[in-house]
Amino acid sequence: MKHGASSGKIAVIYCRVSSSKQTTRGDGLSSQETRCREFAGYRGHEVVKVFKDDASGGLIDRPGMKAMLAFIRLKRKASPVVVIDDISRLARGLEAHLQLRAAIGSAGGTLESPSIEFGEDSDSLLVENLLASVSQHQRQKNGEQTKNRMRARALNGYWVFQAPTGYRYERQRGCGNVLVRDEPLASIIAEALEGFASERFGTQVEVKRFLEDYPEFPRQRSGDIPNQRVKELLTQPLYAGHIEVPRWDVPMRKGQHEGLISFETFQTIQERLNGKARAPVRRNINEDFPLRGAICCADCDQPLTANWSKSRNGNRHPYYLCRTKGCVSEAKSIRRAEVEGAFESLLKKLVPSRDLFELAEMIFRDLWEQRLEARKAHRKSMAAEVSQIDRKVEQLLDRIVETESDSVVKAYENRIRDLESEKLILNEKVENCGREAGDYASSFRTAMSFLGSPWNLWVSDRLEDKHAVIKLAFSEQLSWKRGEGLRTPEIALPFKALQGFSASKEELARPTGFEPVAPRLGI
Repeated sequence: MKHGASSGKIAVIYCRVSSSKQTTRGDGLSSQETRCREFAGYRGHEVVKVFKDDASGGLIDRPGMKAMLAFIRLKRKASPVVVIDDISRLARGLEAHLQLRAAIGSAGGTLESPSIEFGEDSDSLLVENLLASVSQHQRQKNGEQTKNRMRARALNGYWVFQAPTGYRYERQRGCGNVLVRDEPLASIIAEALEGFASERFGTQVEVKRFLEDYPEFPRQRSGDIPNQRVKELLTQPLYAGHIEVPRWDVPMRKGQHEGLISFETFQTIQERLNGKARAPVRRNINEDFPLRGAICCADCDQPLTANWSKSRNGNRHPYYLCRTKGCVSEAKSIRRAEVEGAFESLLKKLVPSRDLFELAEMIFRDLWEQRLEARKAHRKSMAAEVSQIDRKVEQLLDRIVETESDSVVKAYENRIRDLESEKLILNEKVENCGREAGDYASSFRTAMSFLGSPWNLWVSDRLEDKHAVIKLAFSEQLSWKRGEGLRTPEIALPFKALQGFSASKEELARPTGFEPVAPRLGI
């Protein structure tokens, strides 16, 4: 046949790349098509259709392949030719190659390629099968090399999979792609994790509700955040600055990225998850009644509950009440405005004296310096503990080598795992102790802003802020006496020190002989 002479046959072209990325990066598909068209023209075939796929060569079920098989079945009488650029474009696995080869033949087509001469004789089939086997080996070898490179990078503390919610990849010189915080999602997740660890959120359901309040947080098409998504957030060590890939035998280790929470907080979360389950808090009631559960009935010392009551005309009215059976105040409703109004009046009186505020500033500054010195000593102590743990691990490893009992080996391995977790926490504390505590003035303003005016925090729209005011301003549960109102509460020690609040005593305590309690400054 002369070059370019018509063979009278129709031809279809099949092109394939390994992934969808290759369809946008480079011109793999178009290059294959150009080469196949040139070959078809050389053979004198008329190209009537081009089919393309962007899937792994180990897969059989591909949209483009299925469409091509359906097309050549319709053109069976014309004995269509299927042109591929290379044998690896058909498949990169021997089994898949044989199945697709048989499917094309049963559909009435014949294979041709500028890279290999297909035939039905034994020698041609041997060469074809050998090339298919080599292609399969290359695919498997590439997969192994990719996995080994990814595992080695994971061992060095780098995350090698898709960036989780709250992080994004950023290319850094000498390090490649490294996870960095993706705001505002990073701060939202950090608050959710810290809240669960501190029991601000009693259950995973409350964490889910918190996340649902933020439209930025990704969710399903239905608009929901699945429960499994919350569980994944709570159990992912990545958010604590550590990585772990069990299926690749990569144990827990410090990551090269910044954690959203401390590893100690992560451990606290795991302990809570493995502990006793709790019933979820009823969200709507708490939002409508921020003092629900915070004020008790003076007659039975049980917390007041709350509810909405509907009048005869259909209007709804909010009330606090006691539901303790046998209590003289059982089911006696108290208007919400009365209870919360008394509480707010009480809160507004918590205003410190300027003189004692200045005295507190000097005390805090002195304590600040003392804490800085204590931090240095504590850092040395923790570093010594890390060295001691390393020695214990070495001793256990020596025992594992010597023992022949599987149960004893298992026990030693579990102990080593626990020691490694302790070591991670200590290393994190040592690292944090080595950091600057921050500017004293800014820290003082932060600590004293609440003491200066807890009312400003109470008027916040956040229910969590209101609960914080109740916990921080009062050392005991508030008490309500029916017919009398809110009883004189026991206020927290900082407010006792900074002002002379009392229902009957308006005089401040004299500073002479005053011995302050060291506050927790977070350094």
